[in-house]
Amino acid sequence: MTIIRRLVVNLIILLSVFISAGCSGTNSSLRYDDKPTDKSISTSNVRYNIKDNEAMEDTTVYDDDELSEFQDPSDLPEEESKIDLTQVMKNLEKRSTDSDKDALVSTKRELMLMEIIKYLNTPYKYGGNSLNGIDCSAFTQSVYKSSWLINLNRSAREQFQQGEVIGNRSDLKFGDLVFFNTRKRVKPGHVGIYIGDNLFAHASSKIGVTVSSLDYDYYNKRYMGARRIDEE
Repeated sequence: MTIIRRLVVNLIILLSVFISAGCSGTNSSLRYDDKPTDKSISTSNVRYNIKDNEAMEDTTVYDDDELSEFQDPSDLPEEESKIDLTQVMKNLEKRSTDSDKDALVSTKRELMLMEIIKYLNTPYKYGGNSLNGIDCSAFTQSVYKSSWLINLNRSAREQFQQGEVIGNRSDLKFGDLVFFNTRKRVKPGHVGIYIGDNLFAHASSKIGVTVSSLDYDYYNKRYMGARRIDEE
């Protein structure tokens, strides 16, 4: 009987160990299943952070002679002019003849108007400086040189550093340079010549040399300032 009791006791002990091991394995398996869930969450967070870094905006500012507007992805769409150019020029020419008592002022105005008229409808070409194609700063540079014998710098940004600052738009006079913030990485990105009646002549990247209004929402919002260039 003693031997039988010992066998029974040993059998009970073995069964207890087996059952205990089985329970531990089940618990371990459950904990193992939990870990991939944690890893999945961690991996997801890493991916999110990478996307955040990739989405950061490039805030570098370039000169317009270093970066073509066609290379600038933040270039903004431009409004088309709906102004009757022929009528505008007739009005300006008439005003130049009738209103200016000072012959010198009248002559200067006429000379610049003639030069602007010569370039009207010239196609826009980045880096161009002729009647075959011209960009905004080359247009202002050519008009000033040919009509008033004034040398402007080549880029809009450099021209923005020349002359007298005109702080108030109500003080604008014929011939003043007007500047616009049309791009994020090139400031100013555009320049034109004020011709009166809140109008300015410029080489539009969309429709070539034309006349537009400062009252247009596009230009009104992006107006940066003006410069008055004295004779050298």
